Amino acid sequence: MRRDSLTEGRSILGRSLAESGALAPEWQEAFDAVPRAAFLPDVVWAFDMDTGAAVEADRRTDPTAWQRYVDQDVPIVTQWDDGAGEGPGGEATSSASMPSVVFRMLADLDARPGDSVLEIGTGTGWTAGLMTHRLGHHTVTSIEVDGEVAAAARGRLGAQGLLVTVLTRDGTEGDPPGAPYARLISTVGLRRVPTVWLEQVSPDGLIVAPWGTHYGNGDAVVRLRVSDGGACASGHFTRPVEFMKLRAQRRRFDGHRAYVPDGLGGADRSTTDVAETDVLGADRYDVRTFAIGLRVPDCYQVRAAARDGHRPVWFYGLGDRSWACVMFHEGRTADVWQSGPRRLWDEVASALGWWREKGEPGYERFGLTVTDDGGHRAWLDDPDDAWPV
Repeated sequence: MRRDSLTEGRSILGRSLAESGALAPEWQEAFDAVPRAAFLPDVVWAFDMDTGAAVEADRRTDPTAWQRYVDQDVPIVTQWDDGAGEGPGGEATSSASMPSVVFRMLADLDARPGDSVLEIGTGTGWTAGLMTHRLGHHTVTSIEVDGEVAAAARGRLGAQGLLVTVLTRDGTEGDPPGAPYARLISTVGLRRVPTVWLEQVSPDGLIVAPWGTHYGNGDAVVRLRVSDGGACASGHFTRPVEFMKLRAQRRRFDGHRAYVPDGLGGADRSTTDVAETDVLGADRYDVRTFAIGLRVPDCYQVRAAARDGHRPVWFYGLGDRSWACVMFHEGRTADVWQSGPRRLWDEVASALGWWREKGEPGYERFGLTVTDDGGHRAWLDDPDDAWPV
């Protein structure tokens, strides 16, 4: 491929990121100096967030297509099934995030030259490279749980002359010897913020991470300010995202048959006037599903495909064997089945009603407080009016 073609593709992406506000001026030099392409393997899968399809591109056989995907604002999958799988069909377990997401999170992090940063989830190494270029050599320590992924990232960072410490370990442990850090950024989705992270960030330092509930796979970026000597960290969410989950915090679900071994018989039956779109939202980032997850803890939702005008949506209690099913129908009232000690559908409907009563707030009005005893409390507008999640 011609060098001018490579430069043109990156320039188009850079202009697009700058015009959208994702690429702040202070990160422009790092974007120019640290090419995303230098951190990607020969075979990648460009991931379509709308369809869920992953398109393979091989630099060795079609360098033009490979480079085209690299220069798009899309996530690039680089590993399947923790290294055991070879392509789509399994679970994507490592990737290069969308450039717009990377730079918006770096803006949230608000790190300045000379600041020390602990990154959880090295992945390809590109984000660590960007931070090192701007903040300075030896300022960034990155943790990656997968040995092969970590080794590849070390090699790519070294090839670019970027001096980053890459540790191979469980990110929930953090890096006690290197603490305290001025900033901590997680590039993997969380369901609990490890308390040791609070201890390893300087007073008034920041933790930026994708966080969500087990209700769905979506996350929202939370910006936590550490206070009280590491006893507490609190802050608002900034925007919706979706990240691969920290391996130690992946959802543990025993499967449908463990909850409903004998079908719907014996469950309590009722109907609801709540519409399908009210529960599922307009798209994968609809804030109502995030709000429901905050108000209905330890619940996992599964939406089945619609058939002949009918769609079942299932809710499973992760702390017991409670379950609920709502069968939505085109043109008529939905049917509801519930079983177990929790009335999960009643909880979901109540949470939806609460969100509406509060004026249908967006992500930025919600916040999270984490304490050093492991407590997690969500809130709307006021940290003093919080509830456990």
